[in-house]
Amino acid sequence: MTDAAHLQALAIEIAREAGELARVRRTEGVAIAATKSHIADIVTEADREVEELIRRRLKEARPDDGFLGEESGAERGTSDITWVVDPIDGTVNYAYGIPSYAVSIAAVAGEPVPEEWDAVAGVVFNPASGELFHAAAGSGAWLHDERLAVNDQPMPAGALLATGFGYDPSTHAGDLARVARVMPLARDLRRIGAASLDLAFVASGRLDGYFERGLHPWDHAAGALLVIEAGGRVGGAGDADVPSRTMTIASGAAIYDALRAAALG
Repeated sequence: MTDAAHLQALAIEIAREAGELARVRRTEGVAIAATKSHIADIVTEADREVEELIRRRLKEARPDDGFLGEESGAERGTSDITWVVDPIDGTVNYAYGIPSYAVSIAAVAGEPVPEEWDAVAGVVFNPASGELFHAAAGSGAWLHDERLAVNDQPMPAGALLATGFGYDPSTHAGDLARVARVMPLARDLRRIGAASLDLAFVASGRLDGYFERGLHPWDHAAGALLVIEAGGRVGGAGDADVPSRTMTIASGAAIYDALRAAALG
C-alpha cells in the first residue's frame, strides 16, 4: 500500500532543497546550457544541476522507484512509483529574473504515462516567493497549512483564465486562434509562463481556469493533482479527457465543459 503522506513529505523536503539551490544559482547569474527543440526553448546549467540533486535525493530515499525528468529522461524502477520532475518550470522566466518559476515534483503510481497513472503526491514550490503548494491523494490540496479550493461559482463578469504558447513559431497562429475562441468566456487572460504555477493558481482560486497545448508530463503531473484535490477538474482532448501534448485544461466544474469546448474548437 502506497503511503501518500510519506511521499508528499519527501517531495516537500526535496523541493525545498532543490528550490534553494535554484534560487542561489539565480543570484549568481544564469548560464544558458543549450536550446531544446527551438532556439527560444532554453535549458540552463541550473536546470541540470537541480534535476541531478532531486534525482540523487530520491534515489537515496527510495532506490526502487522510477524517475521521469525533463532534463535527464526516464528510468523505470521496480516499485509501482515513478517520480515525475520538472526541476525549474518556467526556465525563460528564471533566465530573465522574473520571479515566476517553480520546482515541480510528483509521485505517480502505475505506468508512467498520464493516461494510465494515478497521481499520489505532488509539490509545486516557487523559491522566489517561498510559496509551497502540496497535495496527497485523498487529503486535499494545500498552500503551506491553508487548504485550497477552486473557484466553482457562476461568473457573470467572465472567468480569469491563463494559457501559454509553445516555442515553435509555426504553432502560434493556432494558439492565438484558440485564445480568440476562449475569450468570450473570459474577463481577462494571464500568461504566467510556468504551467505548474498556472495549475497551482487554479487550485488556490487565483485563476478560474487554465488551458494550454503542448505540455509534457512533467509540466502538469504535480499541478494537476493540486487542482483535483482542490475540487477541480483536469482534462484534455479526446475521449480519454486527460492532459496531453494536444491539450491540458483545468478549472472548477462550473466552467469546465464550456472551457474545454472552446479550447478544443
